[in-house]
Amino acid sequence: MNIFADFTLRVKNALQAIDLKDASGAAPDLSRVVVEAPRDPAHGDFATNAAMVLAKPLGMKPRDLAEQLVVKLDEDPDITETAIAGPGFINMRVAPAVWHRVLGDVLALRDQFGAPAQSSAPKVNVEYVSANPTGPMHVGHIRGAVVGDALANLLTYAGNLVVKEYYINDAGSQIETLARSAFLRYREALGEEIGVIPNGLYPGDYLKPVGAQLKEEFGVSLQEKDESDWLPIVKERAMAAMLDLIREDLAALGVSHEVFFSEKSLHERANGNESRIDHMLDGLRSKGLVYEGTLPPPKGQVPDDWEDREQTLFRASDFGDDTDRALKKSDGSYTYFAADVAYFQDKFERGFQETIYVLGADHGGYAKRLQAVGKAISDGKTDVIVRFCQLVKLMRDGEPVKMSKRSGDFITLREVVDEVGSDPVRFMMLFRKNDAPLDFDFKKVTEQSKDNPVFYVQYGHARCCSVMREANEKLAGLDLSDNSLNAADLTLLEDSGELELIAKMAEWPKLVAAAAETHEPHRIAFYLHDLASSLHSHWNKGKDLPHLRFIIPGNVKLTLARLALVRGISSVISSGLAILGVNAPEEMR
Repeated sequence: MNIFADFTLRVKNALQAIDLKDASGAAPDLSRVVVEAPRDPAHGDFATNAAMVLAKPLGMKPRDLAEQLVVKLDEDPDITETAIAGPGFINMRVAPAVWHRVLGDVLALRDQFGAPAQSSAPKVNVEYVSANPTGPMHVGHIRGAVVGDALANLLTYAGNLVVKEYYINDAGSQIETLARSAFLRYREALGEEIGVIPNGLYPGDYLKPVGAQLKEEFGVSLQEKDESDWLPIVKERAMAAMLDLIREDLAALGVSHEVFFSEKSLHERANGNESRIDHMLDGLRSKGLVYEGTLPPPKGQVPDDWEDREQTLFRASDFGDDTDRALKKSDGSYTYFAADVAYFQDKFERGFQETIYVLGADHGGYAKRLQAVGKAISDGKTDVIVRFCQLVKLMRDGEPVKMSKRSGDFITLREVVDEVGSDPVRFMMLFRKNDAPLDFDFKKVTEQSKDNPVFYVQYGHARCCSVMREANEKLAGLDLSDNSLNAADLTLLEDSGELELIAKMAEWPKLVAAAAETHEPHRIAFYLHDLASSLHSHWNKGKDLPHLRFIIPGNVKLTLARLALVRGISSVISSGLAILGVNAPEEMR
């Protein structure tokens, strides 16, 4: 039950009952009419903008229209009070029965409360992380991994068919660098003194196991081969080892992908047939979207692959990009961008109606070009959404954290997760909007205090479980099953704090829909923190006011109603934490 959708419909029905007409004699467009929670709860339970958005097309003063609408709203038995605020906003208070029905829905639906019963939501591809497969995941990958994973979870919960995808950048020169770096470690494994790792090769110790595996498999035979012979062998082994390492790193963070898509596959020509990039280029040519020409040099730093020569260009500027983009260089080789276009076409042909890219802030210029590709390839049928993740600064008690020895020049994802655990990492990466910088302090995220958001929310769930355990101990023999709590007399929940907790839970379906529509999983983390805060505040009142406690031994009916409230809160917190990929513990030690 989306209580806001319900009351929006009631407001629209009241407006239709007034039989309003615009200047042309037609009924007004009600699509902009909404019901929201007021910023200040003291103003009421709900507020509507109806009079404000309809007054002008109706040729009326907002307050005059509001006065007519209030008369109709006062006829609704669930609305106990209306008040016109400012120029024409209408605040409403509702009967406790409204909140009791909401809690009944929470208890009946459990983890499906907030998820749409039926959905025609699109098939979505979420591509995230997609780091070069040349080493372990590092701290710069953590935020994109968490944001992408939580966003995919959120969209799935909201009714979308979602595929989580990782794009393997395995077609560039960095893979040959990886192979040469691994070969150096192979020579080291054979007993050779390799000295300082040469500039241009990857220096981290993570390649030592690859060298040892090459020694075990090939002995000294690779040393006896020319580079042209050993390079493809080492490249294949090193790539496989790095992908295994990446999967293990991501698994430690609770991240998994259904698809690992190889960039190299876009270039391959099986049995003499055209590659997928060739196929893409033919399609763009047939639409008249490719031409031979030159491009002016880009502003600022000129990229290595820019050429002041005639190239094969895509008319990206026709679709909102800042400039046209090169697909083929003057020597006939394809650009990196050509692979990006072919990759999108592959997604389109797989039937995705929405494609989401979660990228690092250093890819800031990619949004327009990717959106231009989407419009051109799909004829506007596929939405392209790009979300950028700002940098994470690692701190320890306010001081910057030093680099890792294992990686050579960066801090690995595993080092962060191994020290503090997956839950604090995931929650804190989502407790700030993805495009805002984030400071991650190892000490603060492991504190057991209300100043640590992840602890505060998890403790909320654990506190609910603690109340249920206490009830089982103090009220031995009392049926506390789901069926029993679902049948509790919820009308006994009359305290303002209890009704406020239900009102906060009532926001969950609307919050999920808004977060999914805007592709902002951080909204879930913010909401959970607010709900946990309301729970802790009400629990603390019970310490001073015994009649507000959840367990009243002398009043079984009231206790069952309050335990039903506790069960509902724990269910919503659990659902939200599941979207974020964070555990909902039953106790905190």
